Amino acid sequence: MKTTRPNDSEVVNVATHLSRMARLQPYKRAVVYPVGTDRNGRVAYAHLTFRQLDCESDRLAHGLVKAGIARGTRTILMVRPSLAFFTLVFAMFKCAAVPVVVDPGMGIRRMVGCFKQSRPAAFIGIPPAHVIRTLFPKNFKTVKIWVTVGRRWFWGGLTLKHIRQTGGKRFSAVKTRKDETAAILFTTGSTGPAKGVVYTHGNFEAQIHHIRSRFDIEPGEIDLPTFPLYALFDPALGMTAVIPDMDPTRPAHVDARKIIKAIDDQGVTNLPASPALLHRVGTFGRQFGVKLPSLKRVITSGAPISADNIEQFSSLLVDDAQIHPGYGATEAMPVASIGSHEILADTRKYTEQGYGVCVGQPVDNIEVRIINISDDPIGQWSDNLPVKEGDVGEITVKGAMVTGQYFENPQADRLAKIKDNGGIRHRMGDLGWMDAKGRLWFCGRKNHRVITEKQTLFTIPCEAIFNHHPRVFRSALVGVGPRHHQIPVICLELKKSSGNKSKKAIQNEVLKMAADNELTRPIKTVLFHRGFPVDIRHNSKIFREKLARWAQKKLK
Repeated sequence: MKTTRPNDSEVVNVATHLSRMARLQPYKRAVVYPVGTDRNGRVAYAHLTFRQLDCESDRLAHGLVKAGIARGTRTILMVRPSLAFFTLVFAMFKCAAVPVVVDPGMGIRRMVGCFKQSRPAAFIGIPPAHVIRTLFPKNFKTVKIWVTVGRRWFWGGLTLKHIRQTGGKRFSAVKTRKDETAAILFTTGSTGPAKGVVYTHGNFEAQIHHIRSRFDIEPGEIDLPTFPLYALFDPALGMTAVIPDMDPTRPAHVDARKIIKAIDDQGVTNLPASPALLHRVGTFGRQFGVKLPSLKRVITSGAPISADNIEQFSSLLVDDAQIHPGYGATEAMPVASIGSHEILADTRKYTEQGYGVCVGQPVDNIEVRIINISDDPIGQWSDNLPVKEGDVGEITVKGAMVTGQYFENPQADRLAKIKDNGGIRHRMGDLGWMDAKGRLWFCGRKNHRVITEKQTLFTIPCEAIFNHHPRVFRSALVGVGPRHHQIPVICLELKKSSGNKSKKAIQNEVLKMAADNELTRPIKTVLFHRGFPVDIRHNSKIFREKLARWAQKKLK
């Protein structure tokens, strides 16, 4: 699979970063994994050094090739975050096999549907994953090679032990091209059908560069990746990856004590986390006066994070440590970021007034352009597409880390990709605007905008007005009725400790807030929801489509 880009013939293999780090810091820990607790409640860890990880992935790369998993072999990878996960991923990169990764939290039927779309030739998974594939055999008809990581039960195929035994000497990473497919990562489908995003080795190379430069990450740092895929960048960046003791599909329900203990035990310097996880840990930490002096930075993603959430978690940080809300998507990441000092001192007040959420300056060499909002395909870039400076429009991005296509999904390509001077510009599906300082402001998803007979309402600016109410935990704007004739409805999820005030009294206060603001004046309907449906990856993105259907039933 190819995407036409300049210098596509350049030889790049993301696995070479691991080998370089194995030479530079061979005895530093690359991956640390919790394996249990002793009688005193102390956590015991296993680890691999950079040298061990490099050598072990070499051994597995030899075994994979001998088993038939080689250059271009699309291979389902269903292995939990672990030492084996890291060795397998880098072994696959070295031999240029193509891992196919799907978030298991999306549900079994949707997950196996994604696997079927990718037409895999090989399957590597833990025993429960093999049980699943035996229950849905029609979805795996193209698979010829089976590998079990762990004990093999009633199914056939190889085991990881067999693969490892066939290895030996050093493995020279395949000289892959910059435009050669490195992996297929499926979106969660939180705002539509899940799609396989084609990552090239060039995309990964650019991501590593941008992450390192934007966040000033240095070799020797220690990361606690609470979202498993983020961990893949750690060995390439020279960071130690400490696998957290948590269910990665339920960050909103994480045990805050385990996260804090891991940070303290391992001297974690970098914490990528969803807003939901930060809210959980921050609430606990502030209540008990916790401080996390080792942390240099916290990087959030998945959904906008509120200033209140930032302020709360910042109370756990010391010195100049900051929270950096990042903006991006599976198809393009990172696009922009901003520091919490700037948010709390400057942009917060504008967000609360309905300007949107400032996501900061675009990363180096990433071109962000705001174009007129359209639900139709745009085949070719035109200078007539951008909106006037300061106007809200659709966010588009272009750069080396922007993926060029979806896996065998031409309709999705037509809706999300724009050809631009031999390259590809990606339509983020988000709305926003650029300010005079060159900062990007996020105003919500394009397909979440509410279009009435007279005007268009954007979710994030409108919701900010209601989120300022002391009893509201979060709000969600949805539209009920046919497009261009929608009735705007504000759904409210109240704080658990919302006091004795009645919902009727809160409703009246919210409606007055709506009437007093030009942005929200058309909103005349308020509904209360016990707990918003959210995405399974970050537990932070609100499923407004589900809320809209719920609201429609409530208003009948």
